[in-house]
Amino acid sequence: MRKKKWVPSFLEQEKEYLIDDLKGYKEERPVYIEIGMGMGDFITQSAAMHTDIFYVGLEREDTCVARAVKKARDLDLKNLKFIHGDAMNVEELFDESSINLIYLHFSDPWPKKRTHKRRLTYPTFLKSYEKVLKKDGILIFKTDNQDFYADSLTYFETSNFELIEKDEDYYREGEPMTAYQVKFHSEGKPICYAKYKINKV
Repeated sequence: MRKKKWVPSFLEQEKEYLIDDLKGYKEERPVYIEIGMGMGDFITQSAAMHTDIFYVGLEREDTCVARAVKKARDLDLKNLKFIHGDAMNVEELFDESSINLIYLHFSDPWPKKRTHKRRLTYPTFLKSYEKVLKKDGILIFKTDNQDFYADSLTYFETSNFELIEKDEDYYREGEPMTAYQVKFHSEGKPICYAKYKINKV
């Protein structure tokens, strides 16, 4: 994504929606996080629809974060924060057993074999998600990439996640969608979906 000149100063001045991490944060509502939220279409719509849930969007691209913040401001959302950071640092950003649900929406499929370890569903990432999710926490994964989807199902099989639902042509009327999902749905392209529950002792 092309860098925008206004973004650095905008993010530097943002105090309401942008946080460094959620460590030590006490929240009575369920906490849902979207890792790799893009420009925030899904998470801002979700926060507007479900004020009883506290949402956090994690994204490393600064322009995406800035645009998401603007959307949250426009909607005057009080149950949403953003972290400008990398999924590799999930354990440093969230307390152990503090998250109720994780969304992974249309992550980069990193198709070349030598880059598979960068996939957000790769076993090393799954281990981090296991730590921050609460007992019986949920992870929802969506992608348009069939190979990425098939590989990811295999990754999950070696983890402590239990598959509870999957759909290779996913669509729910009235459900918030990411910008990618809107595009793919309009093109008639099938969306692959999987829902997992973490099994913790």
